[in-house]
Amino acid sequence: MLSTIVFLPLLASVVLAGLPRLGDRAARWTWVVASLVELALVGVVWARYQTPAPGTLAFEEQVPWIPGVGSSYHVGVDGLSLPLVALTAVVFAACAVYALREQDRPRLQAALFLFLQSMCLGLFVAADLIVFFVFFDLSIVGMYFAIAGWGHGQAARSALKFFLYTFLGSLALLLGFIGLYVSSRPRTFDMVELAANPPLVDDGLVGGLVLAAVLLGLAVKTPTVPFHTWLPPAHTDAPAVGSAVLAGVLLKMGTYGFVRIAMPMLPDAWRDWAWVIIAVGIVSVLYGALVALAQTDLKRMIAYTSVNHMGYVVLAVGAAGLVAGTDEQARAVAVTGAVTQMVSHGLITGALFLLAGVLHDRAATYDMGAYGGLARPAPRFAACFAVAAFASLGLPGFSGFIAEFQVFAGAIAAAPVAAIALPGILITAALFLRAIQRLLTGPTTGASVGFTDLRAAELWSVVPLLGLALLIGVLPRTLLDVVEPASEVVVQLVGR
Repeated sequence: MLSTIVFLPLLASVVLAGLPRLGDRAARWTWVVASLVELALVGVVWARYQTPAPGTLAFEEQVPWIPGVGSSYHVGVDGLSLPLVALTAVVFAACAVYALREQDRPRLQAALFLFLQSMCLGLFVAADLIVFFVFFDLSIVGMYFAIAGWGHGQAARSALKFFLYTFLGSLALLLGFIGLYVSSRPRTFDMVELAANPPLVDDGLVGGLVLAAVLLGLAVKTPTVPFHTWLPPAHTDAPAVGSAVLAGVLLKMGTYGFVRIAMPMLPDAWRDWAWVIIAVGIVSVLYGALVALAQTDLKRMIAYTSVNHMGYVVLAVGAAGLVAGTDEQARAVAVTGAVTQMVSHGLITGALFLLAGVLHDRAATYDMGAYGGLARPAPRFAACFAVAAFASLGLPGFSGFIAEFQVFAGAIAAAPVAAIALPGILITAALFLRAIQRLLTGPTTGASVGFTDLRAAELWSVVPLLGLALLIGVLPRTLLDVVEPASEVVVQLVGR
């Protein structure tokens, strides 16, 4: 079942790429249909999902691949990965619907994004480090072509910067994976075995070096301060669907790696470095919020809020490493909040970037000063943007509130110094309220004059994302019942 979910988009991608005479309309709808089928398959997996026993995965599949180095095609899901698989299916389906308006080489764009969807899904179900790395690297290639091929402004330069930064990070990640393999007994790349029998226990120096390599690779992808400088230009110059996928899904590869690889496989080193990780999380929260507040370009502002929101995740997983003097329940709450924040940020920021794409489509600028009074000519855009902004600032009733409440409740209980990051929430609220004021309120002026409201494809790509953020905010147990058991297992593994 999981292999079908991973490779069905790739099959559709190959078919689209191999049919150059296929019409643009047929290509667009092929992407939509493939994405909706994917969504239905993931829905079936979610409905049939039963929490696996600690140390095991559900829907597990394993066949030999490179037996000489202990690597196999091994996939499976648990409460950490299934929510991100579902998030991937939802975000890509929304992008497929949004791209129904695309006029620039829609067949090739559909083929590229279906390829990218396979890579993202493959990474989140991977249970072997080499399989994880292959999907990690190929996702970088896919996003590079998405920015360079369909971006605007200095797209080629931004795509190259994105590629070089994240590829350098992936090399560090590979070095860390090799360190885990060389240190394991018997030698293996299997993630389930490495989590059950972590190598480098009681070897602080080597363990710290391997963790540093893994963290560097994941921190660039997340991104955390100071490895975030590739993010604003990549988002600013990427097409709307590229930004939505980059923020909604690809950034989660880094934070997912923290809870899937670094924490359970290097527990001793994670505990030793927990205070450093907490410090990086606090800096990312505050720096991301303050720099976002200074932006006049809407897309750059949203990009910097991603640094802020991913900082919450880093803060939470860092606090989960403080075993001494803290209770296990608080650390499990922090990890649950981190995973919930990944899902919430993917939904809300994906919607915000799609709405930013509407601004560029209508007036070719993201400058908030060029607009004013958009609520009058574009009430549907105004309503969606206001809802997305309130959801992103963590208003109760949305998924962001559930996530941030758990992150801070768990992190402050484990490390009271985490309260230093609380002003980040206030600053984020201020910058989104300012954006609402500048874009939507007042007399209709500048680029807002003659602004065309959301079209059907734009509306039906954004509304489901916001609807899910609202559903999680009102009925969080649907998500938390899946995440909480896996979070408790991660905390137990770190505390060994």
